[in-house]
Amino acid sequence: MATKTWKIGERCRGGIITIEIKGEQIHLIGKDWNHENGGRRSQQVNNKEWCRKTLHVNSKNVRNEICFYLNDLTTYYYTDIMLKWIESKVELEKDGRW
Repeated sequence: MATKTWKIGERCRGGIITIEIKGEQIHLIGKDWNHENGGRRSQQVNNKEWCRKTLHVNSKNVRNEICFYLNDLTTYYYTDIMLKWIESKVELEKDGRW
């Protein structure tokens, strides 16, 4: 199991994205920035989850689905960083084109 959290702030809807990889499942989780704890990144723990998408590593066009979902939450720059991290942990199904 691998988990990584990006505390992006204003460049992300909600402010925080967590990616969990459990076996062949990838969980993309959007979380709200908790202002009650304070505004600092280090104070952002146990935040409320507001959106989640679960994908299987071997599903068709999984790479595109990840990109589309993350692009809806944040910028292409952070999407690319997150996708590279995912690909370093699991091997995604190759697109069946050509």
